[in-house]
Amino acid sequence: MRNRRLHALILTALVLAVGHHLDHIIRGNHVGWPLTAEVNAFTFSLIIYPLILTGLVLSRAGIIGPGTWVFLSGGGAIFLTVIHFGPWALEPPGDIIDLYDRPLLGWVAFGWLLALIGVLIVSTVYEVQLWLQHRSLEHD
Repeated sequence: MRNRRLHALILTALVLAVGHHLDHIIRGNHVGWPLTAEVNAFTFSLIIYPLILTGLVLSRAGIIGPGTWVFLSGGGAIFLTVIHFGPWALEPPGDIIDLYDRPLLGWVAFGWLLALIGVLIVSTVYEVQLWLQHRSLEHD
């Protein structure tokens, strides 16, 4: 991957995603397969890791471009927002904040989630810009 900014955004989102999954495990709620028998949003969200790895390999090989990252980052931001916020949230903020003995830890975990969503939104906007530049160069 030749774009250092894009690479940094992807790696930052990856670190934040790993931290969010670890938070689920630490607080012990909304954890699914492969750690429990239940298949839930946690289980489906684990697909992001092979997708990111595959995306990095294919990007480096020049097979895919910024449009793929728009899908992954934007899809991730939407997935997390729907799961954690709104009237149909499966894992609302209280399920993060209120499960720690020390409230500060719950707020740190919640802030981590917000940082992950924020990085995914910033990544998506940047990737859309790259994608549009890439498309305009193809048409020139």
